[in-house]
Amino acid sequence: MSEAMLSKVRKLLAQAEDAACTPAEAAAFTAKATELIARYGVDRALLAARDPATDPVGDRVVDVVAPYARDKAGLLAAVADPLRCRCVRRRQGAGFAMHLFGFASDLERVELLFTSLLVQAAHGLAGAVVPAEEHPAAFRRTWLAGFAHVIGDRLRAAEAAAVASSGASSTALVLADRSDRVRLRLAEVYPRLRTAAPRRLAGTGFGSGVAAGRRADLGGTGVATGEAAPGITR
Repeated sequence: MSEAMLSKVRKLLAQAEDAACTPAEAAAFTAKATELIARYGVDRALLAARDPATDPVGDRVVDVVAPYARDKAGLLAAVADPLRCRCVRRRQGAGFAMHLFGFASDLERVELLFTSLLVQAAHGLAGAVVPAEEHPAAFRRTWLAGFAHVIGDRLRAAEAAAVASSGASSTALVLADRSDRVRLRLAEVYPRLRTAAPRRLAGTGFGSGVAAGRRADLGGTGVATGEAAPGITR
């Protein structure tokens, strides 16, 4: 991502996270940051269609650590899918090694967003009130599920809007081809993948997580590849 755009996104993120920022102001900052990062993804895809060497298909591994490692992995998947990346979850100690596949620019977007959203989720959970009769871990798992659900929906909407506003009739075909190439690369590395069984969560935090996901800034703060992601406290 260019330094100029990254600087804009970071400023939007900082404004949205300011304690003095009203919900309406935070929503406005969030919308602009999401628009910028989605537009960047479409621009890079169209450029790579003309010059493939500028944005090759690749992969990288992101370590997702305890506590709530499975829930964080679900958030990563919710970010990766709308941005045309695929991920494979591999058990690693008490956490997971998430093997991501995608074009270089899209993998960059996923990591930027995921790292920022982990921080925002930690802040949101710290302020969430757990019902007195409920186990805190159960509440927080459903909170994170709701958060991830809304983040995925928002990213899909932003990507669709960026495609619609690109002005290039070939954009949808270019992106579909990129998605096919990512799936092919994943199948080459993991020819016998199994789909994980759906989870059953008993907590009541889903609605609170949904509300927090709607407020979350999708701009990303940036993180060096290979650094551990921030944890979510118990």
